[in-house]
Order: sequence, then structure tokens, then C-alpha cells
Amino acid sequence: MQYRTLGPTGLTVSRLCLGCMSFGEATRGSHEWTLDEAASRAIIRQALEAGVNFFDTANAYSDGTSEEITGRALRDFAHRDEIVVASKAFMPWRNAPNTGGLSRKALFQAVDDSLKRLGMEYLDLYQIHRWDDATPIEETMEALHDIVKSGRVRYIGASSMSAWQFSKAQYTAQIHGWTKFISMQNQVNLIYREEEREMLPLCADMGVGVIPWSPLARGRLTRDWAEATSRSETDAFQKILYTDTAAQDRKVVEEVGRVAAAMGVQRAQVAMAWLLQKPEITAPIIGVTKPAHLSDALGALEVTLSPEAIAALEAPYVPHPVAGIQTPYTTAPKKLSLRPA
Repeated sequence: MQYRTLGPTGLTVSRLCLGCMSFGEATRGSHEWTLDEAASRAIIRQALEAGVNFFDTANAYSDGTSEEITGRALRDFAHRDEIVVASKAFMPWRNAPNTGGLSRKALFQAVDDSLKRLGMEYLDLYQIHRWDDATPIEETMEALHDIVKSGRVRYIGASSMSAWQFSKAQYTAQIHGWTKFISMQNQVNLIYREEEREMLPLCADMGVGVIPWSPLARGRLTRDWAEATSRSETDAFQKILYTDTAAQDRKVVEEVGRVAAAMGVQRAQVAMAWLLQKPEITAPIIGVTKPAHLSDALGALEVTLSPEAIAALEAPYVPHPVAGIQTPYTTAPKKLSLRPA
């Protein structure tokens, strides 16, 4: 396994981060394709044995059961001081006032709830899942700073948003002497490269680490265009991300297949190797539902793409509408949730 420090810190993370959205009770939340606890634990153990020490989850994944499953497995299999555990907040955990967003009240509740589900005393990286238009950024950044100073969180990060928003958050923290973000978790892959315009250069300039989600475009870069999977048929967010650009994306997917065939490697390894060669990228977040998925991702660490192969992979791309920075879930509360008398 290869390791890097994350952003402007001494925090050491594996070159691949295991995304834990794949783990959770399928009957809870919005992901019908998630793995049960037994299958999840096997994947987590496989990752640890391969040297992966970086694990990313969120309070919204499978109604919190992702954190529960991930926490139990890591407590059983790993030394807490060697691993890096990341989670996120913003998405609503109930459809009621104050049960989501980035207010001081919501963040203090969300971090305590995540730690309880994980069974841990602290998070290494606590990330805001999306930008919150309803809360002043000063309130959010001060609350995150206070959470860090309380010892419940070691570092903070952000996820998909506009570059101007990320810059504003960092500047707000800087002028007040508050904790700044060390990482950006955004969507970067061969069929969605809009982050190359502003966010990646901004992160490079600030020294912020980039840990992209959907590095394989939710599996689209790993198989023939017409091939369907259980996840592709039930993942509503995937349809939001890629349906409008299908004709353009297909050309990129086909080029991945050609390059992989010429090199004698898996398509997933070509797509991941393209991402790993970008200097701004610290650790792609890989989603795994089969042991072979993790093996392919690990193999990508040994794949070197020639300049000609990179040029061929990038040539079919055309500009895309911005996608993924908006929340995929509603955050508008509708009613109070009264407890039974």
C-alpha cells in the first residue's frame, strides 16, 4: 500500500480510501443495494489486510447503520490509533426542524450521534456533506472549530460545493482564527471532469487534499455500456448525475475499454489509474460490494498510463452541466416528530 499525508497536515492516509456507503441495512435509507453486516465485515477486513487505513462514511448512509457496521468492524479488526475514520453531516436524519443542515445546534447533535453509532471517542475527519444556504458560514465554521477544540474531531473537511463557496469558508475561518478545512471530497472521474476547472486548482493552491467520490462513476467506467447491475438499476442519485450526458459518456467508457484491452488490465484499473496520476488527488474513495472490486482498485496502484493513453482517455470528453454539488435529499423540514405519550 502507498500512503500520503492529507492536505497541509501530518495525517497519514492510504492511497485508497474505503467508502462505507456500500455497508448498511438495505431496508433503511435510500440504498437498496447495500451489503449486510457479515458481507461488510469481510470487505473491511480485506481492506485492512491490504493496508487500507482510511475509511469514509456519513450519518446519512443507510439511516446511520453504515456507521454502526463500520464502527463495530473497525473496533474488532484494527488499532484505533493506526486508522483514519471520516464521517459527514448535513443530510436530515428526520424530516423535522433542526435535524439536518449545518447550524451549530445540528452539528453538535450530529457529531455526538455519529460517535455513538461508531462506538468511538473521536473522528479523525469530520466533513460537511454539502453547502447549507440556510446557515451563515460564520456559524458553521465556528461550530466546527469548537467541535475540534472539544476533542471530538481531529480535522475537518468539506464535500461537493462551488469553488467560491469553499474559498469563502476557508477565508472565513482564516480571518477569525478558526480551524480550516484540510480536504475536499468532490466528484472527479473520467466522465465528470468539471472540477478540473476551478476546484482542483483551488485545492492545489491552498494545499488541500482531494479525496474524490465516485472515481469509477458508480461503476459505469468498469463495464460495457449496456450492462446493468443491481445498483445501477436502483441508484436514483446515479440517474441524476449521468442520464443527461449518456451519449457523450458512452464514448469515454468505450475508450476505457479499448485502453484496458490494449494494456491487458481491468477497466476499473485504467479509470482509477487515470485519477491517481493527477497530482491534486490524495486518495480516491472506492465503493466496494464484491472482493474483486477491492482487488481491482488495489491493482490500479501498480498501473502506469502512458501520456498517449491519458490523451486517448481524455479526448472524447465534452463539458458537462454541473452535477453533484446539490443535495440529493430534501432538507426542508415538514413537521415535528412527537414522541408517543
